[in-house]
Amino acid sequence: MLIKSSGDKVRRQNSTLVLSALRRQDALSHTDLAELTGLASATVTAITAELEQIGAIERHEPQAAASRGRPRVLLSRKGSFAYAMSVQISSDNVRYALSDYRGTLMDRFDEPRVLAATPSSFSEDFARALLRLADRSKLDSATVAVLSVSSKGIVDAEGAHVVWSPVFGNQPVDLNAALSAFPNADLMVSNETRLVAHGLASRIGGEGADFRGLIALSLGHSIGLGIARTNAVGGLEVNAPNFGHMLNASDNKLCRCGSRGCVEASAGFYGILRTAFEVPPDTIPARFVPLAEMDRIALTARQGNRMAQYAFRQAGLALGQGLSRVFSLYETLPVIITGPGTRYYDLLARGLDEGLQTCLQVRLDGMPKIDMANDEASLVYEGHLDRALKAIDQQLVTGAP
Repeated sequence: MLIKSSGDKVRRQNSTLVLSALRRQDALSHTDLAELTGLASATVTAITAELEQIGAIERHEPQAAASRGRPRVLLSRKGSFAYAMSVQISSDNVRYALSDYRGTLMDRFDEPRVLAATPSSFSEDFARALLRLADRSKLDSATVAVLSVSSKGIVDAEGAHVVWSPVFGNQPVDLNAALSAFPNADLMVSNETRLVAHGLASRIGGEGADFRGLIALSLGHSIGLGIARTNAVGGLEVNAPNFGHMLNASDNKLCRCGSRGCVEASAGFYGILRTAFEVPPDTIPARFVPLAEMDRIALTARQGNRMAQYAFRQAGLALGQGLSRVFSLYETLPVIITGPGTRYYDLLARGLDEGLQTCLQVRLDGMPKIDMANDEASLVYEGHLDRALKAIDQQLVTGAP
């Protein structure tokens, strides 16, 4: 779609450094770029001249000099150079967003997810919504460079489809058909909590020696976990192990995945509801539990209802035991809890602490730092956007079509 590079590996790496700096900050001077990238002034001049020539960046001339000397010219990404679409598939909702190459959100809308939809009918609705998103901004579909899609569950990033999800279970959802209307777009499919971890790490400057890593724990209808860590060369590595469906206890609690004893079977909203109302643990899980219903259970727990308190404590225990296993496999990292379940943290905390203290590593290292982030949807979008812009940069410097 974009251009062919010179083929020089060092030049591609240097171009990536410049584009990365302009992704992290909106507009920078030539001097700023040289300082942030560590590149020689002449190298920055050559790279920015080439990027400006092909329309990837633009310069902003100052209206008047604020002081003596030559006024500073600022450089930034050019928004109209390319566009990215992002789609967040949730249990009851699908959110569509359009952003330009500068990272500006241009449009966004939500559509309720039809609970009775089949994978094929969902794919058709998905394709129509993407066309609507482009049409609302009068956008040429050929300028869309990346389509980034996220869902809870298990995704096949290479095959670009959802393998298993709380929405469709074992019925795979193929999203490739929607690409026919966007001939130059690359399709990226991600686990949602992976994007949450990516967004959190990007927010706190997760590329560099000062950042060791973090764990994002998403609490809601589903349970998700993402791990962001700095690799040996200072880059950001993010993954999302299948935490919610990790075996937690050899009990009879039925999970939405069909297994028994998963973390989610105790800690997901349907697991808490089932325990609070003393429903048999092998009862088929509710596909969706309204927040209003969860708020009522939480209220009774705070008012002293023992069974409701027990339900949240058991949920916290499953989460703590699951995290202790993650720490044993990786290392003790700060935990940031996101999702609608953050509103019940006071009820989960006791069981969570009990579960964490079962881990030798936690007893040696001390309890991990635990924080809350109440804007999960924004974090998902930020993760989508950063990954999409990186992908466009990669297309640009490698000359990929």
